[in-house]
Amino acid sequence: MAQMKVEDIRGMSEDQKQDAVLNLKKERFNLRFQRATGQLENTSRLREARRDIARIKTIAAQTRAKKK
Repeated sequence: MAQMKVEDIRGMSEDQKQDAVLNLKKERFNLRFQRATGQLENTSRLREARRDIARIKTIAAQTRAKKK
């Protein structure tokens, strides 16, 4: 999964954002296990997944703040 773009995230519904965060958290969990067992080849993917989660949560918070 490539880095998520801000425009793509803004186009998502709230349910889609929640699903994306859930999927990224699962991926991050699996990546941590791969790293611990020495099977992780792309170590930068851990950082990308963490930042994608933060990016989605930030944009979701911004849209909630605009609605108020």
